[in-house]
Amino acid sequence: QVKLVESGGGEVQAGGSLRLACTASQSTFSIANIGWYRQAPGKERELVAVISSGGTLKYADSVKGRFTISRDKGENTAYLQMNSLKPEDTAVYYCNADGWLVTTYLESWGQGTPVTVSS
Repeated sequence: QVKLVESGGGEVQAGGSLRLACTASQSTFSIANIGWYRQAPGKERELVAVISSGGTLKYADSVKGRFTISRDKGENTAYLQMNSLKPEDTAVYYCNADGWLVTTYLESWGQGTPVTVSS
């Protein structure tokens, strides 16, 4: 199993910024895709942003132009820079990654980090 460790969540006022980080616990985990999902109270989990090993980016329409996902392959870490935050961005943010650990294909989720945006 590969553990994903998230950090960077917290509380911020509308218009503010936060940066989330997600690091895979095993350096031998060859990540194919890594991204962020979020789940607000009473709602389903939704994709926020994902980046592939080749650098292809995908964003939810609601965060385009405000959020930026990036990755440091050497550190097996992904970042989500969140700017111009809105109260509707309030949710628990989960890191998700899939890839190969030696010859085994795995998908792993982080424990979630809460983001609260106040108006």
